Amino acid sequence: MVGNCLINMKFDPSFCHNEREVESKLIVSYLLPKLGYTLELWRQERKLNRFRLDFSAYIDSEVKTDVVFEAKHPNQNLNDHLQQLKNYMLELQIPYGMLTNGKEIVIYKNNENDILRIFYCWGRKIEDNIDKIKSLIGKDTLARELKSIGNNMKIIAVYHNKGGVGKTTTVVNLAATFSKMGKKVLVIDLDSQANTTFATGLVNFGDEEKDDLKDNYIYHLLKHRKFFPISEVARTSRFSSYEIDVIPSHILLMKAETELNQYEYVKGLLSKKLDVVKDKYDIVLIDTPPSLNLYARLALITADYLLIPSDLKPFANEGLNNVREFIEDNNEFRDMMGRDPIEVLGVLPTKVSTNSRFIQGTLQKRLALVSQRYKFNIMNSIIFERDDLAKCTEQVVEVGEMEIPDPRSIEDFNSKSKSVNEFKQLANEILEKIEAT
Repeated sequence: MVGNCLINMKFDPSFCHNEREVESKLIVSYLLPKLGYTLELWRQERKLNRFRLDFSAYIDSEVKTDVVFEAKHPNQNLNDHLQQLKNYMLELQIPYGMLTNGKEIVIYKNNENDILRIFYCWGRKIEDNIDKIKSLIGKDTLARELKSIGNNMKIIAVYHNKGGVGKTTTVVNLAATFSKMGKKVLVIDLDSQANTTFATGLVNFGDEEKDDLKDNYIYHLLKHRKFFPISEVARTSRFSSYEIDVIPSHILLMKAETELNQYEYVKGLLSKKLDVVKDKYDIVLIDTPPSLNLYARLALITADYLLIPSDLKPFANEGLNNVREFIEDNNEFRDMMGRDPIEVLGVLPTKVSTNSRFIQGTLQKRLALVSQRYKFNIMNSIIFERDDLAKCTEQVVEVGEMEIPDPRSIEDFNSKSKSVNEFKQLANEILEKIEAT
């Protein structure tokens, strides 16, 4: 009854004399009900990162904010608050925002690097324009939008059988970059060394009493067909300001390989469990062990795409022969499953020296060797070796006499680092390649 009364209410801007009345009479009593946002789908004064939003509305409780509503005093000029709204929408990757003082109503859309005004009307004309507003930011409209881009989850394995080439650094910072771009990201750590689990700040295995992963990590997901779904195993990581889910690994995974090899269903189980959450994530990144073992095989069987980080040194280059054979071997199994061969995005040059003579000379020779001798495409993006990139995952905080790991993404550690732009270029290149296939 209350809901119906709210929906049937009309709005008169002359009744708003201050900001609180704009909030209560326009947003709470009129707009949110009209747009289909029931009480459980919006929050007032919601704190996200360093911001406090007036009103945050979302399609369902598991999804990021879809619309932010900012209310101002009726006598204030909305243009004076535009930069604030822009900061909210761009940093938090909120698709839509409304700015209103009761007298005027303006809607903006996130356009990646800026926000675009897509609607304007006078407050006294809101009744005449409510259908237009619903068509832009109504709950049902955004739900249809989400559904139209659903079933489009892309799974990327990051693999090289040579260790020390920057796989983990690539995975965690690429994940943070994708998340900042507004993508919903899941990271899967399939390496028993658990470097990605460390780098995303989930656990300190050095303290056995605080080891809360050993009873719920990737092993349990792979072993149990009916239990341990992704929703129960994945944890939200705080190494980045932009939310990322991580399925952790554990050093005990090494001992479990012989056991898991006995179960034929294991090879297809990760793919099946990911299919259940295909509408929840846009990008899945799988970190892999530097080997030819079961866990590396699972990654190449499950993924749609393969990214091969390499420092391009002789040992890493020689390992590309093994990588190619491993790809072909696993493609045979994919064929038995009725799946297309994995799409190789290319070799990503990593840990590359910034020395100008090296870049102009030795690097060019090594790049040519990869394409000519090993027949792999080279990514245009390059991740250079930089001190801040090496240090960002090694951060700690002192608690009493203890040092607690506190890894950061490069974006959070040093937003002005050149590495930030390198990962942004890489993310855009990957998206272009994926969209082209």
